[in-house]
Amino acid sequence: MVGSSWKQTIAAATLTAALLGCNAEQSETTQKFVATTQIVEHPSLDATRDGIKDELAAAGYQEGENLKWTWESAQGNPTTATQIASKLVGDNPDVIVAIATPSAQATAAATQDIPIVFSAVTDPLGAKLVATLEKPGGMVTGVTDLSPIDKHLDLIKELTPAAKRIGVLYNAGEANSATLVNLLKQEAPAREMTVVEATAANSSGVATAAKSLIGKVDAIYIPTDNTIVSALESVLQVGIENKIPVYAGDTDSVAKGAIAGLGFNYYDVGRQTGKIVVQVLEGENPGEIPVQTVEKLELHINPKAAESMGTTIPDAIAAKADKAVGK
Repeated sequence: MVGSSWKQTIAAATLTAALLGCNAEQSETTQKFVATTQIVEHPSLDATRDGIKDELAAAGYQEGENLKWTWESAQGNPTTATQIASKLVGDNPDVIVAIATPSAQATAAATQDIPIVFSAVTDPLGAKLVATLEKPGGMVTGVTDLSPIDKHLDLIKELTPAAKRIGVLYNAGEANSATLVNLLKQEAPAREMTVVEATAANSSGVATAAKSLIGKVDAIYIPTDNTIVSALESVLQVGIENKIPVYAGDTDSVAKGAIAGLGFNYYDVGRQTGKIVVQVLEGENPGEIPVQTVEKLELHINPKAAESMGTTIPDAIAAKADKAVGK
């Protein structure tokens, strides 16, 4: 009887181990792996990332349960973005999420086999990420945040009617920024405005670029350029010290001290992107998912910043603002 009981115990233990191994193997095979890369950390891109992760959770993908989630920042360095892309490809995730143009370009160059969903990319066609917006082709799709430059210039004109020379700060190495500056040049003449450019290749050069505009411009416009936005404080300081109004192409920069911004809620952009990621995780071909645009715009104003830069926000604009900060 003792021998029989011992054999039964061994058999039961063997069966339990087999079941545990089977369950572990099943859990491992059902877990999805989403690897995220972004060019730099700043409020808009961070909000995008948060929105993506929250949308995955809303769809039932919970980190630590059925989702493995990783993210890395290139700290504004395109070379680092390339290195991160190579690393992520080696990790072989189910989907790579690339936030902002440089990270999307680096990732697309690193693989043609792993699905890529981009977000906060201004010009997917100009960045050569997709063949067309309707039918991207390949393994890439996502959400574009092309700024409504015409509306931005109209806002500047409404707030500072006397402004004729508009300074624009950007990184000429960012394809998205080059696209926006070209649009500015196209739209400005119709509003009797001229565009004065100043470039910075990295965040440490932003202050010098901003100072180069002193005495040359009536207002400064900051597009959705990751390099400039990551060093926004130095631009704002130039605006305050020289009474030059500073306007932004995104709303998060208004909370940091720009006078006004007409843009997208980047958390919502992230949620929209997350829906596409879910589609890919559930088996859809990214190359057959059309690139999506962001439709909803928000107007944010900062009356205190306006005062510090020598201007005031008219009551008519304040009344239609979605949010006022810095009071």
